[in-house]
Amino acid sequence: MGEQESDGGEKAAEAAVEATAKKPVTGARAKKTAARAAEPAAAATPAKTAKPAASAKTAKPARTGASAKTAEPAASAKPAKTAKPARTGASAKTAEPAASAKPAKTAEPVKAARPAKAESHTALVRRARRIDRELAEVYPYAHPELDFENPFQLLVATVLSAQTTDLRVNQTTPALFARYPTPEDLAAANPEEVEEILRPTGFFRAKTKSVIGLSKALAEQFGGEVPGRLEDLVKLPGVGRKTAFVVLGNAFGRPGITVDTHFQRLVKRWRWTEESDPDKIEAAVGALFPKSAWTMLSHHVIFHGRRICHARKPACGACPIAPLCPAYGEGETDPEKARKLLKYEKGGFPGQRLKPPQSYLDAGGRPAPPLGAG
Repeated sequence: MGEQESDGGEKAAEAAVEATAKKPVTGARAKKTAARAAEPAAAATPAKTAKPAASAKTAKPARTGASAKTAEPAASAKPAKTAKPARTGASAKTAEPAASAKPAKTAEPVKAARPAKAESHTALVRRARRIDRELAEVYPYAHPELDFENPFQLLVATVLSAQTTDLRVNQTTPALFARYPTPEDLAAANPEEVEEILRPTGFFRAKTKSVIGLSKALAEQFGGEVPGRLEDLVKLPGVGRKTAFVVLGNAFGRPGITVDTHFQRLVKRWRWTEESDPDKIEAAVGALFPKSAWTMLSHHVIFHGRRICHARKPACGACPIAPLCPAYGEGETDPEKARKLLKYEKGGFPGQRLKPPQSYLDAGGRPAPPLGAG
């Protein structure tokens, strides 16, 4: 600060001397010139008179450079800051075609397969019926997977199928029906003997109570015959709507929807309904199809759930209705890996019935082995 102020005073003094040297002065004018020559020296010493120097500094680029840079066009602006990828890179990356996008995500057909959230009832009906038509082509041999020869055997077998597989029931019922062929015979059976036969099916004590109880009801109330009405069937011990519709649809030819665990799982995956109660599911799905289609619809859905659309790991890559399924991608989508997940005739394995219908055998299906055969 002190050096800058003295430099200013010396320059002012020199300028005054040069001025007087060029134009000689006398008298009063000489006194004024001498006074002016002496002013820079006096202005250099006091701090207050040095304020003009401060104003001179404000004109220096150090203080005014910020505004100057903003006014300069391209030369003063630093390209690194304006073109810095950290600021503009987010939008630049989204604009990159293939380098930044992962092929697995962009090529995944899951989103495209999902129906619109605002799917109309008409659109839902069309999609649901198309799924059923596709499944009918895949499983033209679909049938109830319980062995039976008459309505009584089907009724008992369906009650026994709770909490176990149809295969286990089919391996158990031959011995049961060989010993107790009619409702009257089973009604008079020794519970302990029946329990021993039914032990492989699980929950054998409760099941023994149910089959003996319904046999007594048939013998006492219906003359030993299985009734063909829903309201009569559901009054029998151990018989609910699911069991009743299995019997009505497959033993009497009367349409019914069988809402078992496979049916519930698949209709939710397909977004046919959001209901969880079996009776409400039955009503919701029944409204999407003509009544005449209910029984075979049940077989198609259950067959698909057992062979391809499994509970834990569905074989999405081998699913014939993948383009129509909103849940596509929940399971294995690789075709080769998905094929290894297929079951029963679709995977080259035996089915669940020891005596399957001929149409099943003609399609390449194989009968199940008897109990204890491996």
